[in-house]
Amino acid sequence: MAKKFKILGDVELTKDLSLLLIIGGLYSLSIALSNTFVNIYLWKQTGKYSDLALYNLAIVVLQPLTFILAGRWAKKIDRVIVLRIGVIFLALFYLAVLITGTKAATYLLLLGSLLGIGYGFYWLAYNVLTFEITEPETRDFFNGLLGTLTSAGGMIGPIAAGIIITRFEKFTGYTIIFGISLALFALAVFMSFSLKPRPAKGRYCFKRILAERKLNENWRLITNAHFFQGLREGTFLFVISVFVYISTGSELALGTFGLINSGISFIAYYLASRLIKKSFRKKAILIGGIILYAAVLLIVWDINFVKLLIYAGMIAIAYPLLLVPYMSTTYDVIGTGWKAAEMRIEYIVVREIFLNIGRIVSILAFLAAVTWFDEESSIPILLLFLGAGHSLIYLFIKRVKIPEVKMR
Repeated sequence: MAKKFKILGDVELTKDLSLLLIIGGLYSLSIALSNTFVNIYLWKQTGKYSDLALYNLAIVVLQPLTFILAGRWAKKIDRVIVLRIGVIFLALFYLAVLITGTKAATYLLLLGSLLGIGYGFYWLAYNVLTFEITEPETRDFFNGLLGTLTSAGGMIGPIAAGIIITRFEKFTGYTIIFGISLALFALAVFMSFSLKPRPAKGRYCFKRILAERKLNENWRLITNAHFFQGLREGTFLFVISVFVYISTGSELALGTFGLINSGISFIAYYLASRLIKKSFRKKAILIGGIILYAAVLLIVWDINFVKLLIYAGMIAIAYPLLLVPYMSTTYDVIGTGWKAAEMRIEYIVVREIFLNIGRIVSILAFLAAVTWFDEESSIPILLLFLGAGHSLIYLFIKRVKIPEVKMR
């Protein structure tokens, strides 16, 4: 029997909604514990920006390709099974990191591919399940609470990992946290068996929903916005952690950075989910985008740890302001699109294709910059361009018009 959840509003908390949040929380904790430190783990082995870029490029190339395959499978088999496959591949990634150990940098493309495949299956299924389990009235609640759980994991994970890594010699601490991440993903697989089966039927019409961009203005605007979102994310997802480590030489400092970022974000997601109403969504996205770009201006030159901590606080406020209404608007556009109920998987796949194309362009630009130009002078200029990605989202979102009548 569904329960009313009072903390974030008068919302029915069903069993599947609860399980989806728990699985999302386990995923977030595992990623927060290890993912940032994988980049540092590889950086300590190679010391090359280009190697990190290649590793991350493998992730963002395999992710959209996997999305296309996962979308087809989600139309043929249960979506929950697709989610489970994703979590298994993520567990295999950490197992591979543990097995390769100090030679992990030799297998950059393999490791990146495993992670990209895991992300593809996991996020396709998770996004589709989110769309199916939530309603337009509960999406801000769900996105806000998931953001809160993500932030909670972000507070616990990095600082705990930083302490563990600095207390043990050489790479022993890394082995411990990667092992914990493996265990968390194993628990997520176990939890997924309690989700109600959600079998699919019908034809897989990926190309038709891609072509829908020419027929549906809202859909074209949303997919364009996701390209620019990816343009910032591709490079910023790994380069900031390297900046923190270079500035301090300490994994504990990186953990402190994550703690401050997630602590502020925890509060910001809670407030965003409570205070951002549908009528204020576009303004919130604009404000969030402006703050995110202002944060970039702070760190492109004369980087130091204090500036990076201020940056962490700024983006912790800006991301909830932008992402909670942005994700809700995205799902509303899908929900009012052509054959939304039948084609929801294809809509999710196409959206992720554009997001990851943005990430691929971003990392390729970064690779070109560090390969053909001086790193010290080219990276700040590149970040000024790529950092505008989230700010440009508003230019598309402001033109989105959601019909009053929802057609699910």
